[in-house]
Amino acid sequence: SHIFKKNHDMTKAWKGKTEQLLRVDEHDFTMRPAFGGPAIPVGVDVQVESLDSISEVDMDFTMTLYLRHYWKDERLSFPSTNNKSMTFDGRLVKKIWVPDVFFVHSKRSFIHDTTTDNIMLRVFPDGHVLYSMRVTVTAMCNMDFSRFPLDSQTCSLELESYAYTDEDLMLYWKNGNESLKTDEKISLSQFLIQKFHTTSRLAFYSSTGWYNRLYINFTLRRHIFFFLLQTYFPATLMVMLSWVSFWIDRRAVPARVSLGITTVLTMSTIITGVNASMPRVSYIKAVDIYLWVSFVFVFLSVLEYAAVNYLTTVQERKERKLQKRFSCTCGIPHSKTMMLDGNYSESDANSLAGYTRNQMAPEEEKQEKIVVHLAMSNESNSSRKRGLKGHVGLRIIQNTHAIDKYSRLIFPGTYIFFNLIYWSVFS
Repeated sequence: SHIFKKNHDMTKAWKGKTEQLLRVDEHDFTMRPAFGGPAIPVGVDVQVESLDSISEVDMDFTMTLYLRHYWKDERLSFPSTNNKSMTFDGRLVKKIWVPDVFFVHSKRSFIHDTTTDNIMLRVFPDGHVLYSMRVTVTAMCNMDFSRFPLDSQTCSLELESYAYTDEDLMLYWKNGNESLKTDEKISLSQFLIQKFHTTSRLAFYSSTGWYNRLYINFTLRRHIFFFLLQTYFPATLMVMLSWVSFWIDRRAVPARVSLGITTVLTMSTIITGVNASMPRVSYIKAVDIYLWVSFVFVFLSVLEYAAVNYLTTVQERKERKLQKRFSCTCGIPHSKTMMLDGNYSESDANSLAGYTRNQMAPEEEKQEKIVVHLAMSNESNSSRKRGLKGHVGLRIIQNTHAIDKYSRLIFPGTYIFFNLIYWSVFS
């Protein structure tokens, strides 16, 4: 007797007892419980395992969750002395009725099947059923990028019965807001998860009627530090680099032109890189405002040097005309004459005007020395002063040094003011 009990196949005995208790073959499970009667209530709760990804380009998100349904089917009730439930895997699900819940606006979804289908069915003696599955779903999320990357996004995962209207199936959150639970370790690289919450409402279809729809809502706030390092800081540095040309001599044309072109091309690269990772939306984003204003500042610094260079050329042309009008000639044979341009101050010229020829060079060395003869009479000085009186209003424009001097103050001050307004509005 002891040997028989030890070798007895309890699996076969339990299988027969299970089929007899559930009486699966005695009912038609193609119809819902209480078919033809009032709507069957189906409670739902969800445990979010992970938020796998958020895609701005495709405007969707991927979520892995445990989806559980609760309902009562008296056809599955069985007698029990200890009121214990029975648990089954996905093989029994194919033989009984289960709610036909689907994900609205989903692009892809699947039930995990490693190592077997991740489905659990638990039946209680009074006919209550718990149906749980592990699902990964990719669903659409309508995002607004007008404040990108200083934005917050609210996405929803929507559940609804496909075939049964609200007259046949009443879908509801089993425990209200407590029906949604999340793993504390959920984190995303670019987003901070602010909150999860549940809502429900009726959805109407013109051809089929009203349906109960459940929503899993979650709000995400984007981390700004990544974009500060990759976008805002480089753009700001390029703008500041373009200001370096204001401290470079205006005659150093290759240096200032190459610096301006380099900063313009770098800003164009930054703008292209940011837009390549974003959907082609038809409205202006916050990052576009910052980058294009920075680009305008860089471009204006190039135009500033173009104005400086042009006015310098005009000023030198005028100085050459003045030199021809008040030209200096020396009566010393075989001597070399040095003309003074506009870069010499009048005080320097007057300091040299007191020297005589004998003081500047001995008679025997007249043929070998360079003699400077200054013919700056009181008449020429007075006529030059009279010529400048008519150009007092253009003094700043003609003085190219003043343009660079004022640019050193105006450009940084305006850019700082723009940053104050930008971050106060969008942050």
